[in-house]
Amino acid sequence: MKFARKCGVAIFAAGLVLGLSACDRSDSPSKKIERAAEDAIGELKGEDLPPVPVGRFAPRDECLDQPGASEFLGLLDSAVQARDEQAFLALVADDVILDFGGGSGKALLRERLKDDDLALWDELNELMTLGCASDGARITMPWYFAQDFPSTPGAVAIVTGESVPLLEVPEDTTEPLAQISWDMVEVSFEDTAQHENFAKVSWNDGKAGTRPYEGYIAKDRLRYLIDYRVIAARRNDRWSITNFIAGD
Repeated sequence: MKFARKCGVAIFAAGLVLGLSACDRSDSPSKKIERAAEDAIGELKGEDLPPVPVGRFAPRDECLDQPGASEFLGLLDSAVQARDEQAFLALVADDVILDFGGGSGKALLRERLKDDDLALWDELNELMTLGCASDGARITMPWYFAQDFPSTPGAVAIVTGESVPLLEVPEDTTEPLAQISWDMVEVSFEDTAQHENFAKVSWNDGKAGTRPYEGYIAKDRLRYLIDYRVIAARRNDRWSITNFIAGD
């Protein structure tokens, strides 16, 4: 299960507070921040927050303790939800890296944002649901991209959800061999190419002495490790996106 937007409100509340505080200049900064905080929290009153996702690589947030990160993430989330090109590019470094073939810069990114085939706004929207990692110098989304992986990155995919069935054959009607929650699988591309909706995968449940499971998972429940990611660095006392890239 991906982070719901209500969960996103809670995660990015601090950043949204600072962003909202700029909307009304009639009060002192402390009053504006206090009122914006009350508004953000008010959206959640009387409603239960969604449970924290379960799984080794489930989305989590390690960024909001970094100076300025909550404001940056709040502004980024707002820009992505509104598909506001100007607001988004204001958060991007002039020399942003866009591919491994030398593509870089805001002008090229602006062109690609308009390309419906690339669907970069959809990619960004998904990234905002996948957690955030930080080592103090960088912010990385999705969270799991900054973690250690023992396998070849190009063959690794993350099961995006809880209790996702691993099937013996590529048919929804079969009983699952196992259920996987936000964990890593290795994809067999030769077998996967033969099926429209399912990928052939191998999964190790982490239990000592057990052999990996092999089976099929619905392709729409997999996200490859080398899919799009955002990396931001702190420059001149502010966070800027330095990489928006896919591949390896």
